[in-house]
Amino acid sequence: MLVYPSWKASPCVFASSKSGLRPNLASEGVVRAPLQTFTEEEIMLKNMVKKFAQERVAPLVQKMDENSKLEESVIKGLFEQGLMSIELGEEYGGTGASFFSTILAVEELSKVDPSVALLCELQNTLTNKLFTIHGSEEQKRTYLPRVAKDTIGSFCLSEAGSGSDAFSLKTRAEKKGDYYIINGSKMWISFAEHAGVFFVMANTDPALGYKGITCFVVDRNTEGLQVGKKENKLGIRATSTCTVTFENVKVPETNVLGQIGQGYKYAIGTLNSGRIGIAAQMLGLAQGCFDHTIPYTKERFQFGKRVFDFQGMQHQIAHVATQLEAARLLTYNAARLLEAGRPFRKEASMAKYYAAEVATLTTSKCMEWMGGVGFTKDYPIEKYYRDCKIGTIYEGTSNIQLSTIAKSLAEEY
Repeated sequence: MLVYPSWKASPCVFASSKSGLRPNLASEGVVRAPLQTFTEEEIMLKNMVKKFAQERVAPLVQKMDENSKLEESVIKGLFEQGLMSIELGEEYGGTGASFFSTILAVEELSKVDPSVALLCELQNTLTNKLFTIHGSEEQKRTYLPRVAKDTIGSFCLSEAGSGSDAFSLKTRAEKKGDYYIINGSKMWISFAEHAGVFFVMANTDPALGYKGITCFVVDRNTEGLQVGKKENKLGIRATSTCTVTFENVKVPETNVLGQIGQGYKYAIGTLNSGRIGIAAQMLGLAQGCFDHTIPYTKERFQFGKRVFDFQGMQHQIAHVATQLEAARLLTYNAARLLEAGRPFRKEASMAKYYAAEVATLTTSKCMEWMGGVGFTKDYPIEKYYRDCKIGTIYEGTSNIQLSTIAKSLAEEY
């Protein structure tokens, strides 16, 4: 018998329409609902994640940052709460919730620790999506129950010479009968330390360029797969980021994900939606930093009055709060567009780009408002400040997002 997390409610108060999701509020005379209108299920999830983050993650944040390692109890808790399989169907052990629920979960976790939020985000927007959308029935039966229960997935795309230019990758997969031999090396691979299964992008026909890129599902215990040492990073230190090398790794033909030569399309598709998740991470990070800082400005007195009461401070705080709200609306809108089956690529890039910029602004300003104590590790502000920078780099740098937005605008006009 399947047991679902306590936040999983059955009735949905949203109805479908040609324009997407709309709240079923006709009896109250409401025609249009605010963007921040949530279903009962989404409210329950948001509250559950907030409680989980405060009670089970917050006490371990500093330790995990200093040790550059996620605590096993946190990883186990994410699985137990259903936060690693939010959108997966119940037949696979998931909770069958919405994409927007994933965004809310990532936002809430990021308020406490963006490292923990990243694990939830990547598992839901990359690992689970790749299997669900492109996996064969055999692959779904084999892997989806595992990733819902206890197995972390890792996405292997970037290489030493192919970062933003991801499709210039050098990793090769040579066909030998009914299997492939993979040789190459990947860099900056998130959660490689903990992963039980890897999605490996390799070129099966270099003569075709990026159209030869194919995605392979490779189990961690496969001979020839080697996970290297963790990078010593500025921020999100609890997340492992490693090199992964492949030396004559033998992969059966049945472990090709989707079709030969379509790997680049799968990467683009998952990264487009994943960028909304990163936007949620940056949004939550910024909000968490803001929430820690404002009470301090109302408690600290200088020149006979609270720091918050100086007009110069109030204007700065109001400015940052407005930027936070704008980032939230961009992120939520992109998520709702995806759920409604409408084009969202431009909006996803806008959300990620802007949320990363706002996170940078917010954490910097909060450190200034806190003064000297904000610069110490006695308060979490300096960690938010370090963690936010990655938002302008991974899953497409800020310049890549701007190029994507410009490309969309060129097509529109």
